[in-house]
Amino acid sequence: MYKKKKLNKLLAGILSGIMLIGLLSGCSQKAASPAESTDQQEMEEVTSSQDENSENTETSTEPTPAEAVVVTVWHDNDEVMMDALAKVVNDALTDENITLKFEKKSDVSGQIQLYGTDSVNGPDMYLHAHDSLGSFVEMGILASLDSLITPEQEADLLPMTLEAASYKGTQYLMPVYYETLLFMYNKELWEGDIPSTTEELYDYMVAHTDVNAGTYALVNQHSTSYNVAPFIYGFGGYIINLDAEPGLNLQETKDAIIYNQKFAALQADGDYNTVTALFNEQKAAAIIGGPWLVSGIQEAGIDLGIKSLCDFTLPNGGSMIPFSGVQCLGVLKYAAENKPDAISKVLEVLADKEVGITLAKGFNCAPANSKAYEDPDVAANEMIISMEKSAEKAVPMPNIPQMGVMWGPAESLLAAVNKSGEDVDSAAEKYQQEALTAIADMQ
Repeated sequence: MYKKKKLNKLLAGILSGIMLIGLLSGCSQKAASPAESTDQQEMEEVTSSQDENSENTETSTEPTPAEAVVVTVWHDNDEVMMDALAKVVNDALTDENITLKFEKKSDVSGQIQLYGTDSVNGPDMYLHAHDSLGSFVEMGILASLDSLITPEQEADLLPMTLEAASYKGTQYLMPVYYETLLFMYNKELWEGDIPSTTEELYDYMVAHTDVNAGTYALVNQHSTSYNVAPFIYGFGGYIINLDAEPGLNLQETKDAIIYNQKFAALQADGDYNTVTALFNEQKAAAIIGGPWLVSGIQEAGIDLGIKSLCDFTLPNGGSMIPFSGVQCLGVLKYAAENKPDAISKVLEVLADKEVGITLAKGFNCAPANSKAYEDPDVAANEMIISMEKSAEKAVPMPNIPQMGVMWGPAESLLAAVNKSGEDVDSAAEKYQQEALTAIADMQ
């Protein structure tokens, strides 16, 4: 009995020890309940989701490519030249996703008048001579460039070109290149040095002109106001001023016309085709003309020399002062409103010297950017450097609307004096009144 009780006590002790060990094990290796297991899984999923969101957030911080923008420009120039111009701009703006596209149109001025308010069928900009500026501004179709380009970006543009690009104190155009009349001569036919005064030039013409034989020292469109402007403005006269006042009967204008008359007597008929043919056929040693004559001169195989008209001194001590025509970009209002950033970036590139260098080296254009003339190849171009010299004094063709009605009266006056021998005073009064009437009819 005693042994049995002793054995039972021993078994009870062993069982108690085993239970104690089990309890202690349960604390250190506690199994997760179903609810705790679900919470842990959700936490892991949230953490995983946060990691994925973090990766997505990092990806979204990368710059989004700019939306492609095409800026369309209408022009009536040489298409090869426009392609070269577009390449400079498009290469510079590749990263901006901006493309400049030129489209050739006949009668750009007329087309702009028709489509200047048509945002669907019209262009964003146009490239054309500056003299139509006033008419377009008065139509209300052009945007001011005040908010599209900064003075710093235009700091290197020649003052004369910026003057041409402005109307009533506001800049509406961005100058690209310009043209002026030049003294162009055949180096094989001209004898000796080029004179430095107009009186010396006239003496040379007297000695080397044979009207009966049809050979001339110098030819000019002597009854075309654009070609006589160097005399008129050199004498202090004008065709019309910026206040829309005609100057045909000014004494200074009449003095210039009388002075030009003796040159006209030694310059053949004076129309464009006649004088151009005389020079290209080497029947005239020199011509007053512009860059537009160069291709024909080259085809004729003439060794061409160039001199700025501003290098000739008039009897009054001043120089001849030609008109300048500046090729500029105008921005239509709807384009400025809808594509301001793209337009601004295109204008900035076009104002840079690289555009000027491209136009000068490839196409004999005189750049509006003054820094372009520092390029060695540009500086070696006799014609371009002569135009640069002319730009210091040249007068931009008036860009007021009234200039459009002045060509007729001015040329009628010149023809009356040079071809019909009319008295300059009476003829000047007659055509001054005609000009005033034409201007009044515009109102």
